[in-house]
Amino acid sequence: MLPNSSNIVALPRVEMELGTRKTIGWDLPPESLAYVPIQWLKYPEPESSIHYLLAIIYIMFFVMSITGNGLVLWIFTAAKNLRTPSNVFIVNLAFCDFIMMAKSPIFIYNAFNKGFACGIMGCKIFALLGSLSGIAAAMTNACIAYDRYTTISNPLEGKMTRVKALVMVFVVWAYTIPWAVLPFLEIWGRFVPEGYLTSCTFDYFTDTFDNDLFVAVIFTFSYAIPMTMIIYFYSQIVGHVMKHEKALKEQAKKMNVESLRSNANQASESAEVRIAKAAITICFLFVASWTPYAVMALIGSFGDASLLTPGVTMIPALTCKLVACIDPYVYAISHPRYRVELQARLPWLAIKEEGDATSVNTSKTTSVAQETAGT
Repeated sequence: MLPNSSNIVALPRVEMELGTRKTIGWDLPPESLAYVPIQWLKYPEPESSIHYLLAIIYIMFFVMSITGNGLVLWIFTAAKNLRTPSNVFIVNLAFCDFIMMAKSPIFIYNAFNKGFACGIMGCKIFALLGSLSGIAAAMTNACIAYDRYTTISNPLEGKMTRVKALVMVFVVWAYTIPWAVLPFLEIWGRFVPEGYLTSCTFDYFTDTFDNDLFVAVIFTFSYAIPMTMIIYFYSQIVGHVMKHEKALKEQAKKMNVESLRSNANQASESAEVRIAKAAITICFLFVASWTPYAVMALIGSFGDASLLTPGVTMIPALTCKLVACIDPYVYAISHPRYRVELQARLPWLAIKEEGDATSVNTSKTTSVAQETAGT
């Protein structure tokens, strides 16, 4: 059992009396301690097994994310029939998730060394990549929601063009970069270690007006705005689908038929309903993964900071990483054409997708013909 935290004194580089535990950060040099929030220094150093367990979890996340998102980037860019304007957002999301977990080796190295082993610069790089990928992924999710909303609500005039999609992706990164660069350069806010000092994020503990304002602003722009957009567009999709289904049923009733859909039966679902269910799932994933972290930041800045122990803060950090592993399977592996391409290029996966397999051959034949004509 851990000793009472009230009996633990944060004395870095000073070993406690016999029979007591050392505190987190006890062996850090002064230049590193300047970046560590005092909040963490009062807690006892965790057992080595905690660090190793977290390292193993991050290794699993790393392999899952790099593999899944790597396949998405490869297939969606290599397959000609998947280079559609809407899929530009899928590729950008996969890139964000790839970057999110590409920084995992920093955490893994810190965890196996049981602390702040990569130093201040490693901490800043970890937090910079996390901020860039996290905020860009949130805004890309909002773009995907907008694209699906316009496609379903106005299928004739709402079709996304390639130029429009590329412009939207450019706006996403132009919107994202300042919120990562400002704290990295310590112009406004700063990046600091959190929890067991093995991961880093923006400082939500320093109690100054400037820092509190930074937390409030970044919460609004990186969480509240994309969250509002996602909920609005997906709720509109659900509403549109429900209205459309109701209209079909009323028309079928007037015509004294069971359904206006060809080959429809009670066991099958319409494409619109499946899209609506996917929309709800996507919205739930974003809410479930990022809301705990956003709430934690608000508590650290404006609430009772004593609620945030090192162990508690690791839970939201893990949920944010988990969504980077799930995204490629939700957004891409559920895509029939993607599965067909994957089946054709990596047959040893034994996917056995029942789809238009000829589309792959047609795509390849077209590419070869174009290359031949070019020569």
